[in-house]
Amino acid sequence: MDLTQDIARALAALGHEARLRIFRVLVKAGHQGLTVGEIATHLGLPASTQAHHLKMLVDAGLVVQAKQGRAVINTVDFDKMNGVLGFLSEECCTGFAANAPDSAA
Repeated sequence: MDLTQDIARALAALGHEARLRIFRVLVKAGHQGLTVGEIATHLGLPASTQAHHLKMLVDAGLVVQAKQGRAVINTVDFDKMNGVLGFLSEECCTGFAANAPDSAA
């Protein structure tokens, strides 16, 4: 998968209100992360709905899950998040050279 496809997949995962809310709560939690129960406490999402959305965030590489005893800790992959943000902003305000192809396309 090339970089543009990888970024598109991450953005698609964030393109749902519930996933965006989960992601933002996990960003706020920082490197400590949160268990599924702790996420539910903050957002009030049903467990099955939350599990589905977390899986999509994990599959997109935005969230990492790690077993800690019997609990599963969900943490943002901050390198991935920063990579997505960097991709979106790397050519900000650079303009276009005359007759040059658009590298963003």
